Amino acid sequence: MCGIVGIVGRSSVNQALYDGLTVLQHRGQDAAGIATYAEGRFYLRKSNGMVRDVFHTRHMVNLAGNMGIGHVRYPTAGCSSSAEAQPFYVNSPYGIALAHNGNLTNAQELKAQLFAEDLRHINTDSDSEVLLNVLAHELARGGKLRIDAEDVFTAVRGLHRRVRGAYACVAMITGVGILGFRDPHGIRPVVFGRRDTKDGPEYMIASESVALDVLGFKLVRDIKPGEAVFIDKKGELHHRQCADEVLHTPCIFEYVYLARPDSIIDGISVHKARMRMGEKLAAKIERVWPDHDIDVVIPIPDTSRTAALELANTLGLKYREGFIKNRYIPRTFIMPGQGMRQKSVRQKLNAIDLEFKGKNVLLVDDSIVRGNTSRQIIQMARDAGARKVYFASAAPPVRFPNVYGIDMPTGEELIAHGRTEEEVCKIIGADRLIYQDLDDLIDCARRGNPDVRRFDTSCFDGVYVTGDVSDVYLKRIGAQRSDGAKSRREKGGGNALNDLTATA
Repeated sequence: MCGIVGIVGRSSVNQALYDGLTVLQHRGQDAAGIATYAEGRFYLRKSNGMVRDVFHTRHMVNLAGNMGIGHVRYPTAGCSSSAEAQPFYVNSPYGIALAHNGNLTNAQELKAQLFAEDLRHINTDSDSEVLLNVLAHELARGGKLRIDAEDVFTAVRGLHRRVRGAYACVAMITGVGILGFRDPHGIRPVVFGRRDTKDGPEYMIASESVALDVLGFKLVRDIKPGEAVFIDKKGELHHRQCADEVLHTPCIFEYVYLARPDSIIDGISVHKARMRMGEKLAAKIERVWPDHDIDVVIPIPDTSRTAALELANTLGLKYREGFIKNRYIPRTFIMPGQGMRQKSVRQKLNAIDLEFKGKNVLLVDDSIVRGNTSRQIIQMARDAGARKVYFASAAPPVRFPNVYGIDMPTGEELIAHGRTEEEVCKIIGADRLIYQDLDDLIDCARRGNPDVRRFDTSCFDGVYVTGDVSDVYLKRIGAQRSDGAKSRREKGGGNALNDLTATA
C-alpha cells in the first residue's frame, strides 16, 4: 500500500504535490518523494520519513516546474531503506520518473528479462524500479526522438502484455507529460480530476479522491482497469484502453481499512461501505447470539468507528469512545517490524477507565491481522475494569498472505491462518469473538456500485485474481517479507541519492 499523485498545472505544482501527499499519508509513512519538471530538467527530492519530515523549505524551492509526481511509501517487497524511496528515475529514453502503488507477481522474471534481453540494470529490490524499466523499454521500441500520446499508449499496451500483478502508477516523461495507468484487474485504486483556472484546465491523478477534494479538483472518474490517462505538457487530456482483457476486481481491503472514509473508490463510498459493515455485524450478532449481554460498544480508533457506531445503533446499544489515541504515533498496521508494532500499541492508545469499569464491553475493530494489537487492547480493557470483553471484526478472518501490495507476508504471521475462530478468540484473550462473514462483506461493498461484480478477497479466501500465484511464489515472498527478514535488511541499512537535478 502506497500513495501516488501527479499534477499538470498552469503554475508551480510543488506545494500542491506536497499537500496531496499529506492527505495520502495514511497510505504510507516509511518514505516520501516528489519529482518535478521544468525547462528540460527533472528535480527530485526523496528520503525516509513522513512528508513533513522529508520536505523542508530548501527542498521545496528546488522542486521547480508546473508538472510533477509524488509518492508516499510503505514497504512490502523491499525494505525501509531510502534507496527504495520513490519516485524512481531513468534517463533513457527521454527521462522518465515513476511512482507505483501495488506489487508485481512476476517481478523476478521481469528483472531477468530486463537484464538479459533489454540490457537494463536494476539497482534495488523494488518491483517499482522493474516496472519503470519495462515502461522505459517499451517507450524506446518506437525509436522516435519526439513522442506523443499515441506512442505512450502503445508503450503501456506493451507493458500490460509483460507485467502481472497489481499496479496503479503515475509517470512523468520529460518534455512530454504525465501518465497514469492501472493494471487490467484494477486491484489498487487510482482516480483523476480537473480544476479550471483562468489560464486553462489543470489535471491531477491520485490514489484516492480525497486528495482531489482537498486541492479543489473535481473528481472526473476512476482510471479504468487496463486504461491509461495521459496529460500532455500543454495540459490536454488523452485516455485509451490499453489492455486486451480486463476483469475488474478491486481490493476489498481498501474499504475495510486502507482508504480514508471520505474517499470514493470505484464509485463506492468508503464511509457508506463501512456503515453497512456495522449493520451486517449487528445482524450476525442478532442471528448467532440473540441473548447477548453487551452493555456498551467501543471502537478501536480510528478506522472502525463508522462500523461500530452503526452496529450500536442497529442493536440499540450504547456507543462510547473508550480509547484516546495519540495522533502522533503512525498507523500500527503499516509499521515495519513486529517489535515496533508491539511497542507502539500502548503508546498509541490509552483507555478511559470510566467507560469500562464493571461493564460487558464489545470492542469493534476493522480487522484482525497478526492479533498482537488485538490481544494488547483486550488486556487494556480488562485492566480498565471491564467485566467481560467481547471482540468483533468488521472483516472476515485474514488467513492468507496478500500479494498485491499489502503487508500480510506469511501465513505463519497471520493469527487466523490454520486456526478456528474459537482458537483465535482464546489467543487474543476475548470472552467471545465475532467475525464478519465474507459474503456479507462483499455485499457491503457491492451495494455501493453493483457494476463491480467481483472483488479481490484473497487475504480472506486464498483466491488470487491474477491466476499466477503458486505455493512456490508464496514461499518465496514469505521468505522476503517476514518480520525477521525485514529486521535483517534494516540492520544492513542503505542510503540513496535523495536530491537530484537531472538534465533531460
